[in-house]
Amino acid sequence: MAVPVAFFALFFAYPVAAIVGRGLQVDGAWQLGRIGEVLGRSDILDVLWFTAWQALASTGLTLLIALPGAYVFARFDFPGKQLLRAVVTVPFVLPTVVVGTAFLALVGRGGLLDELWGVRLDTTVWAILLAHVFFNYAVVVRTVGGLWAQLDPRQEEAARVLGAGRFAAWRRVTLPALTPAVAAAALMVFLFTFTSFGVVQILGGPAFATLEVEIYRQTAQVLDLSTAAVLTLVQFAAVGAILAVHARTVRRRETALRLVDPAHTAHRPRGAGQWALLAAVLTTVVLLILAPLAVLVERSLAEGNGPGGYGFTFYEALRSAEASGGTFLVPPLEAVGNSLQYALAATAIALVIGGLAAAALTRKAGRLVRGFDALLMLPLGVSAVTVGFGFLITLDEPPLDLRTSWILVPLAQALVGVPFVVRTMLPVLRAVDVRLREAAAVLGASPLRAWREVDLPLVRRALLVAAGFAFAVSLGEFGATVFIARPDNPTLPVAVARLLGRPGELNYGQAMALSTILMLVCAAALLLLDRLRPDRSAGEF
Repeated sequence: MAVPVAFFALFFAYPVAAIVGRGLQVDGAWQLGRIGEVLGRSDILDVLWFTAWQALASTGLTLLIALPGAYVFARFDFPGKQLLRAVVTVPFVLPTVVVGTAFLALVGRGGLLDELWGVRLDTTVWAILLAHVFFNYAVVVRTVGGLWAQLDPRQEEAARVLGAGRFAAWRRVTLPALTPAVAAAALMVFLFTFTSFGVVQILGGPAFATLEVEIYRQTAQVLDLSTAAVLTLVQFAAVGAILAVHARTVRRRETALRLVDPAHTAHRPRGAGQWALLAAVLTTVVLLILAPLAVLVERSLAEGNGPGGYGFTFYEALRSAEASGGTFLVPPLEAVGNSLQYALAATAIALVIGGLAAAALTRKAGRLVRGFDALLMLPLGVSAVTVGFGFLITLDEPPLDLRTSWILVPLAQALVGVPFVVRTMLPVLRAVDVRLREAAAVLGASPLRAWREVDLPLVRRALLVAAGFAFAVSLGEFGATVFIARPDNPTLPVAVARLLGRPGELNYGQAMALSTILMLVCAAALLLLDRLRPDRSAGEF
C-alpha cells in the first residue's frame, strides 16, 4: 500500500488541498462560514440536485442498455467481434466537447432527428442522458463482460438440471458472481456522469449545470475561488459517501469463483432467442455508438457545398502550424505522437500503482483498507479543473518543480487511469481461491513466484482489459491536461478543444479530422490488446 498511498498523497491530495486552501483562506485565516453561505443559495441547491439525479438516471440507463451487450460480447462468438469490441470503446476516449458536438449534430437543429421526424432533443435532459450512455457503454461491456467471460457456464447449467428455470438459474448462480463487477461498473459510470462537464455544457445549454460546470464557471468566469472551493468540498463529501457505501456493501458479496479460459465459454448463438438478442445489441451499437462516430468522420471530410463536397483538405491542413491561424506553435498533427507517448507512460504508471493497490486490497481487510479503496476512486469524482490548477501551483518548486517536465502530463492522466485498473482487476483477484496461493506456499514457492504462477495466469486477461482502459482514458483526458500541456507539445484532446474554440470552417474541420484520428488510434490500440490473449494451450484454469 505504501507506493500507491505516496503517489496519491503527492499528486492528488496535495494539489487539491492547496486549491481549497487558497479559496477558503483570507490573510491566513480560514473562512469556514463561507460554506454555509454558498450551500444556502437556491441556485447552488438546484445545481446539486440536478447533478445527483442526472448521474443516477445516466447510470441506470447505461446499465439497462449495456448489460445485454456485456453478455453478448462475453458469451457469443460471431464475425467481427474483436473489431466491434474495440469500436464500442472508442467513444470513451473522445474529449467530452467532441461527444457533445457529435450529438448536437444528431439531435440538434438540422440534425438527423430534426430532418427525419422534426424532433429536437438539444437543450433537453434526454440529449445529456443519451450522450452519457454513448460515453460509458464500454465501461459496462468491458468491466462486466471481462468477468462474465471467465465464469464457468456449467454452474448455471447444473442449476437448470436440478430444476431451476433459465431466469432463476441466472439470478441465483450468475448474478451473485457478477455483482461486484456490475457494482464497479456502476460506480465508475456514476462518478463520470456526476462530474460531467463538456456534454452538459454543449447539450444542456444554460438550463442545466452540474457541479463541474459550476466550478468551471466560478473559477474561470466569475473568478470566485471561495465558491469553487466549497463546491469542490461538496464533491469530496458526496463521492466519499458513495464510495463508503460501495466498499461496505459490495465487499461482503465478493467470494472465490471458479474461473475458466474465456475461449471455452463463448459460442455461436443458438436458437431464435439468442440470435434476436445479438441482433438487438448490434442495432443498439449501430444507432447509439456508430451513428455519432459517423458524424465525426463525415464532417472531417466535408469541404462545404462546392464541387465534390468531400476531400482531405482538413487532414492536409493538420501538417502545417500556419493553417491553424496561430493556434499552435507546431503542426497539429504532432499531437498524435505526443498523445501516444503520454498515454503509454500514463498506462505504465497506472498499471504499477493500480496493480499494487489491487493486490493490497485483495490480501488485507479492515477499515483502513476500505478507506484506501475509497481514496483510489476519488480522482474520478473530483473536478479535473481543480486538479489541473493544483498541479500548476504546487509542483513548481524544487525538488518537485515539474512544470517544464514531460512527465507532468502522464502523472495527471495516470490519476484517472488507476481507478479503472483497480476496479477491473479487483473482482478477478478476489475471485481467485486463496487456497491455491496457500498450496503454492506449502510447496516452497516465494510470494513473488506464487503470484507469478497462480495469480498472473488467472488475471492476465483482466490486466489487459485494465491496460486498455488506462490507455484509453489517458488518450482522452482533457480536464487537467489542458492546464499543464505545453503549447509546443499539445495532446489530441487539447488540440481538438483549441481548434473548436476558434471560429472558421477550417479550424472546425481540422478539429473533426483530429477527432477521427483519435478514434482510429484508439480502435487500433484496443484491437491489438484484444488480440493479445492468454495462452489457451493450458485448457481450463
